[in-house]
Amino acid sequence: MLLENALAHYYPQVQDALRTLSGSAASSEFTPGVELPEPTPAMREYLSASDLGHTPMGRYRGRNLALLDLTRNPGTMTTKTFASLVIVARAVGYIQRTGERVTIITPSSANKAVAMRDAVLRAIGAGLVTPDQLNVAVVVPAGSVHKIRASELLTDPYLRARNPIAVYRGDVPGTVKTIARTMVDTHREALEKSAKTNLWYTLQLENYLAADVVRALAEEEFFPPAATVPRLHVHAVSSAYGLLGHAYGRERFGGTGLPSRYFLVQHLGAPDMVVSLYHDGDFDSRHLPDYSYQPESGRYVQQEDPHFPAVTFDPRETLDPTFYTRTPVTSARMNALIHGQGGGGVVVSLAECLERYGQTRALLGEAGVPVPANPTALREWSLVMAVTGILNAIDRDLVPEDDILVHGSGCYATGDFDEVTLRDMHEVDTDDDSLRNVVLDAAAL
Repeated sequence: MLLENALAHYYPQVQDALRTLSGSAASSEFTPGVELPEPTPAMREYLSASDLGHTPMGRYRGRNLALLDLTRNPGTMTTKTFASLVIVARAVGYIQRTGERVTIITPSSANKAVAMRDAVLRAIGAGLVTPDQLNVAVVVPAGSVHKIRASELLTDPYLRARNPIAVYRGDVPGTVKTIARTMVDTHREALEKSAKTNLWYTLQLENYLAADVVRALAEEEFFPPAATVPRLHVHAVSSAYGLLGHAYGRERFGGTGLPSRYFLVQHLGAPDMVVSLYHDGDFDSRHLPDYSYQPESGRYVQQEDPHFPAVTFDPRETLDPTFYTRTPVTSARMNALIHGQGGGGVVVSLAECLERYGQTRALLGEAGVPVPANPTALREWSLVMAVTGILNAIDRDLVPEDDILVHGSGCYATGDFDEVTLRDMHEVDTDDDSLRNVVLDAAAL
């Protein structure tokens, strides 16, 4: 099943969700409101990157596996397309209503930055706004530079100047959120006055929930679960925005069958949601299992906790820098959903992903998702992580469900896009006004 232009298909419901979720931002902070532009042909063209697909992946040990493919936009190849298109559409609506300019500020591990830049470029290309009315400044950690895509926002001199990419070289990737938040809190009023623009810091949960209701709406319309068979939704997560959006969609618009069950997959570099899930909301690293080094294999092993990797090259490895959020504020909501409706979670390692790589590649191939034969070419591991995690969980008897839907949140490789280098970015730090200067230079044009 392929649903073209899902956001246009469910435009009234997305608008309804935005209105229902409004009012979460601080009163002193700029937001463009929640009203979307009229669904004109130009707007539909802008939203046309929001295709989604549902495809069987085959069976594994008696379970039916299927894929919800949210990666079909070639400009991003991740699920971040959906929320970014809605966020930018809200800015477009504000600009069209008021004539005022908007500057979006977005910290990101990588994929959201790519998607926001893609959405801004699409809005300009569709003629919804002009380049001097809307721009975006993103802040990413240096460890994610290999994920950032070149586009006309980089190759066109004016668009490049208006839409800068800032990079932070510090040891803690999540610091990009602090840098962006502090800059907006400290300099927003002065920047808005000087550059004659409105600064919008978009990192609020409700900005993402509204877009992700399309997952639940598409499920209900095209591939609903059986009335008496529970469905398990599997997702590689950092903060689980996508699953929370699906849950909100079912809550707001209804859904047949039993309550949805949710299964989280994380990596050792950021396992906090899984840790919290099984330890009463506590994120403390003391809950992590102890690993023993095996000199003969050069690997670390453990058998005390089936929710964590049995084997890893490094107990502190970062499998994919996409997943960088520690102690996410969404964890309590997700814990309540899973404890109330069912589900669970596991953490996977690079060693486990490589061990199952051929098997995962074959399953995803059945669903029409190309995965490179050489794993060193993979740049986005989230979908491979999700499949590896659910296969491990089935083998460890952690999953009783027979109906399993994997949410495909991202999969791309070397050769799928033109990369950006550090030379194309503006270095920023925590103890100076570097990001302020980057944003001012871009917004003042």
